[in-house]
Amino acid sequence: MRAIDLDPTGEQHGGLPTYPWKYRPDANLLTRRQLRERGLRPAGQEPCAQLVCRGGLRVAYLYRADRALPVRPMTPGRAAALDRAMAARQTCPVCAVRYDHCLPLKTLGCCLPCSELDDQERELLAALALTA
Repeated sequence: MRAIDLDPTGEQHGGLPTYPWKYRPDANLLTRRQLRERGLRPAGQEPCAQLVCRGGLRVAYLYRADRALPVRPMTPGRAAALDRAMAARQTCPVCAVRYDHCLPLKTLGCCLPCSELDDQERELLAALALTA
């Protein structure tokens, strides 16, 4: 632990109390992930402290659990919007097949089998996918 990682007053970190990794001064302070495990969300509150590790390269913000609110329930509209967003990431634009994982659309532009086709085969497959 570095001495700079323990700054309970926040003098050296812009007023935000800072603690070393795996050190929590109060059981009421939780990270976002810990809040989510308890079915809570920060609800717009600013972090009240931070944990620092790897020489200050990684930071985890701490939020007060008593100010957190329950997670909003998944409505049918939100579920449909999430499904559309995932369909855009999982559907190959060439063969129109939806996979159960996200495709490398930024690098390959299509699924792995379609990326191995030449241009003529890809155009033929795209034309077949449009007619089906």
